[in-house]
Amino acid sequence: MRQLLYVHVLLCCLSMAHPFCPSQCTCVLHGRTDGAGTRSVVCNDPDMSDVPINVPVDTVKLRIEKTMVRRIPTEAFYYLVELRYLWITYNSISSVDSASFYNLKVLHELRLDGNMISVFPWESLRETPMLRTLDLHNNRITNVPNEAIPYLLNITYLDLSSNKLATLPSDLMDIWPPFNGAPIFTNASQKVVLGLQDNPWFCDCKISKLIELSKMTGTPIILMDLFLVCSGPENLAGVPFQSTELDNCVKPSVMASATKITSPLGSNVLLRCDATGFPTPSLSWIKSDGSQVDSTVQESPGEGIRWSIMSLHGISFKDAGNYNCKAKNVAGNAEGTISVSVTGSISTTIVPLRTSIETKPTSQVTTVIPPTDTPNTPTTMTTVIPTISTTSAVPKKPKTTTSNSLQKISLKQAKTQQGGNERKLAADEKSKKSDASKSVKDLKIVEETADTAVLLWVDDGLPNDAPLTVVYSPYDEDDIKRTVETNAGSGKVLLEGLSSGTRYSVCLVAKGSAAGKDPCIDFYTLDNVEGGGQNQLFIIISGVACALVLSLIALLVYKIITLYHSGRGTALDEEELGKESYVKFETISMKHRTLNSHPTQLWARRPTHESERMLLCSRSSIDSQMTYKSDCSRTEYLC
Repeated sequence: MRQLLYVHVLLCCLSMAHPFCPSQCTCVLHGRTDGAGTRSVVCNDPDMSDVPINVPVDTVKLRIEKTMVRRIPTEAFYYLVELRYLWITYNSISSVDSASFYNLKVLHELRLDGNMISVFPWESLRETPMLRTLDLHNNRITNVPNEAIPYLLNITYLDLSSNKLATLPSDLMDIWPPFNGAPIFTNASQKVVLGLQDNPWFCDCKISKLIELSKMTGTPIILMDLFLVCSGPENLAGVPFQSTELDNCVKPSVMASATKITSPLGSNVLLRCDATGFPTPSLSWIKSDGSQVDSTVQESPGEGIRWSIMSLHGISFKDAGNYNCKAKNVAGNAEGTISVSVTGSISTTIVPLRTSIETKPTSQVTTVIPPTDTPNTPTTMTTVIPTISTTSAVPKKPKTTTSNSLQKISLKQAKTQQGGNERKLAADEKSKKSDASKSVKDLKIVEETADTAVLLWVDDGLPNDAPLTVVYSPYDEDDIKRTVETNAGSGKVLLEGLSSGTRYSVCLVAKGSAAGKDPCIDFYTLDNVEGGGQNQLFIIISGVACALVLSLIALLVYKIITLYHSGRGTALDEEELGKESYVKFETISMKHRTLNSHPTQLWARRPTHESERMLLCSRSSIDSQMTYKSDCSRTEYLC
């Protein structure tokens, strides 16, 4: 019995040592019965409201599905160091902490689809360097920031479909070919799967790369649904990506001032590149070693245009190399390369110390001459020049004849060699003077504009490859001088960056020329006629408008005066007409015959009232046809 009791206790201990499974989950061990397999845990209890915290530590796959879990707390799975698959799907999760996936170093797959996540903490993926699959399908995500791009570099399956995304950062597509500059291989084994359908895309220049990708074939980027559709703007609503043509969206193009520049050691070099595109691209200079150059000046003279100038002052051998001018906007990238080479030599002289002996120690002159093909690796050549001179101290009187004769011989040799050195120096000075006599002449300025001018000259005995330095500045303003390096054989140089309507002084300096004898010339730049032309056009238009207005005003005044005079004439005519429209008439009637009356006075005038005699003519013509009969008169005739 005691042995049976021991066996029972041992079995109980073994059962307690066996990993504990949460009460609302199901734990399954895949593999051999000795525990060497993989463990998966499934939690799908509808009443579960929190992420379980007692999951077996050897779990490889954890699935939390169709529960009431609303948030993923900080370090919820930090003890599951072997977890490779984490599925938290179709729950009610709306909050994910930035440290929710802490210590999941071997996590390969993360699925959070079917939740209510509106803001995803992309920085939480910092703790999952082995992550390859990220499924955020069917959530409420509205934005993917630029800060998320570094955490998506290794993702090969990204599902953002059925969210509320209207746009994407333009740099997101640059992490995948063909936009990252990597060559496209149709049989590439590494593919990237993107799920972007069922989103309210606003089709503008920001997603132009995505629209371009939907039209490509044979790329390593695979879209789950090729028939993406625009939801905005209004003129593109409902239009598929493959049929969308964007307005005002142009990739940048770069044009460098030169592809290769060779400059003497210690000179100043200006590198310029111009870029066009819409929206207006930004410019940056990158050296061949990847370092960014900060000594630049940029300006955008108009919409869609930008230029940049990089300056190298006192150029040295370390400045040689390739300089890339990169232009970038939301529609794409472009770059141009300028190769800079440096020529010349560096001379270093070691000054000897004076000693008490008659002959000075030899001085060494080191000359560095870089080869033309590799300006970055100079070679060193050492020349030993013996220098002999006498000391300033008075020598003591020699005691023996032998020493005295030896001293005379050494002095003679010293004088002979010193004389040879002096003759050599004189020859050098003569050659320098002859070189100094050679210069340039006939300086002339042509093709002046508001901001540029062309300087012409004729070389007077100088070789074609002789270096020249053009120095120009505003007149009496020597503190803002500019220089341009050229050679005598070119015969001309373009002066840029000038101010309009300004007097300039330009000098041509040849190497070895005498100081103060450099040929110079003054000139004026043209005024900026663009603004003047606009002002002149405005004045002409204003003058024409004023003339038209004054003509209309004069015509209106004339009409008013004419109407005024015509009104007065009409009043007078009506008054005269009123006066002339009335006539006076008298009534002539027959007298009664009497016995005593004179036979000749048959007619007599009957007195009438003034109002009776004043009748309208128009009425007179009518009333004249009427007759008036009375007992004491005969018919009356009106006239």
